[in-house]
Amino acid sequence: MNGLKLIEVAKSFGEVEVLKPASLDLGAGQFLVLVGPSGCGKTTLLRLIAGLEEASGGQIFIDNQEVTHLEPSRRGVAMVFQNYALYPHMTVKGNLEYPLKIAKLATAQRQAKIAEVAQILEIEPLLNRKPAQLSGGQRQRVAIGRALVREPKIFLFDEPLSNLDARLREQMRQEIAQLHRRLGKTSVYVTHDQAEAMTLADQLAVVSSGRILQMGPPLELYKNPNCLFVAQFLGHPPLTLIEGTGSGALFKAGFGQLEFKSRQFNGPVTLGIRPEASQLGPGPSLNFQGEIAFFEHLGREAHVELDLGAGQRLRLVVPDQPLSAGQSLRVSVNEEKILCFDPKTGARIP
Repeated sequence: MNGLKLIEVAKSFGEVEVLKPASLDLGAGQFLVLVGPSGCGKTTLLRLIAGLEEASGGQIFIDNQEVTHLEPSRRGVAMVFQNYALYPHMTVKGNLEYPLKIAKLATAQRQAKIAEVAQILEIEPLLNRKPAQLSGGQRQRVAIGRALVREPKIFLFDEPLSNLDARLREQMRQEIAQLHRRLGKTSVYVTHDQAEAMTLADQLAVVSSGRILQMGPPLELYKNPNCLFVAQFLGHPPLTLIEGTGSGALFKAGFGQLEFKSRQFNGPVTLGIRPEASQLGPGPSLNFQGEIAFFEHLGREAHVELDLGAGQRLRLVVPDQPLSAGQSLRVSVNEEKILCFDPKTGARIP
């Protein structure tokens, strides 16, 4: 059963095409995260699903019903916004009750739904407060609760945690994940934060310049990106890029050459190396020698940038230990974990 299906959905403002034809098929109960840089088209896509923007082309199906030209109120969606969008003159209870009044539910039904949602979100003590009396995290819970009382077919989240501090974002991320597991509702979540994306998503879609570049399980996209943009966007610290030219098993770069055992090259190629693919000390695979140019102690691990020469740095994640700038290190990288890309098109080279 489909929770959400888009067929070649596009959006233009005049001659400006902000969303190129996009298709996706999301199973009922799945959690899709749209991730990408600011201005890439992910919020536009969300607003098209909600009906807040009219599609320039294509079809939108929610719960196997075409809703492409339906009013937002008839689509069975509920949206949680970045700025909470709470009514400041109403109490928490009033904010939760308002959409139920619009739906003309009886008083007893409204009270029962408010009580149920307040219990789920643990906001019962806040029901008589107004938004100005709440913290950012409490306001976000109320905003989620106002969407929840409507019992929508699909939840839509537009960067709901971006106004919160780092610790509270992490807490709310966990709460949203738990809420989704409990309710099993189809959800679409927009963010530019890859930690949110990797944590929450059943399905992850990376968006750039109005296109969905790749969609699938988060770890699949991380381990097997189909292009350079996806590989660079996912992961922290970001992967190291090394540009050079390959001929047979040899790869030549500005700092020297590498000899591969299981790869063959024929011309220009860009190597992508994840920080965790490197190990301290020499190994049976590819070996690099360099001096520490930068490092961060994080307690359990350290982030290191190793200067290989000729302006090339290799990013590493290693067990935390005493380190000093200029210290010489030798590291090995498993060549099977190295990603290869076409430097002109950015496409992945198998």
